[in-house]
This record gives sequence, C-alpha cells and structure tokens, in this order.
Amino acid sequence: MTTNGIDPSLLLENYKPPERKTGNQILGKDDFLKILLVQLQNQDPLNPVEDKEFIAQMANFSTLEQMINISNMFERLMQTQNSQALLRYSEWIGKNVYWQEEGDTKSGIVKSVSQKDNQIFLELDNGVTIDASLVIKVESK
Repeated sequence: MTTNGIDPSLLLENYKPPERKTGNQILGKDDFLKILLVQLQNQDPLNPVEDKEFIAQMANFSTLEQMINISNMFERLMQTQNSQALLRYSEWIGKNVYWQEEGDTKSGIVKSVSQKDNQIFLELDNGVTIDASLVIKVESK
C-alpha cells in the first residue's frame, strides 16, 4: 500500500490563523448572523436543523437587532439631552451665580460653560470652576 505525502505548501496555503478576541468584546448582530450562516452551511444534510430551532434562532436574531437599535436610540437621546443642557446653562453666561461651599454662600459671574462626563461645569470670572448642579441662585448683574 502506498501513501502519497502531503505537500506542505498546499497545507499552509489555506491556513488562516484564528482571530483572538478579548472577553470584553460583545457579539453584535452581524456576528450572530455569521454564526447562524456558518451553522446552516455546516449542518448535517441527513439531520438538518428543525424548523422550530431555526425559527427560534431567527427570533433571537431579531430580538438582538431590536435591542441594538434601542440602545443606539438611547445613546442618541442622551447626546441630545446633554447638548440641550449645555445650551440651557449657556444662558447663565454673564450672570451672577451663588452656591454653598463649606457652609458659606459664594458667588461669581459665569464666564463660560463646559461639559465633561455628562456633567455641566461653570467657569467663573474669579477662576473658579463649579458643577452647575451646586448653584442655588442665578441673578442678572
């Protein structure tokens, strides 16, 4: 009995190293669809996926897609709300603001308004920067 050797160049020609992903990465709808397609392509033709299983997988895919869409809409909503808050507080520029610090009432004139980590900060004419949520009173100069 003779055996033919495998040419090593042919063996490595189609080899593609596996992609490694960290545990923190989340599978998206495209990944889920790829997995489903690979499963369908590689199923045993004599024992195909039952209709119920296939429908359940498609329902899961549809649910995943809707959840991603909802998540994207909430993200856009948060961005819009943050922009609106920044615009609202910009009306305080040039006005006197008062806040409590260590039991004392302090004041300053708002010079600029900024946003960081979903919080609004007021930069005052005296060089102090405060969180806008600390303001207890706003008045015209």
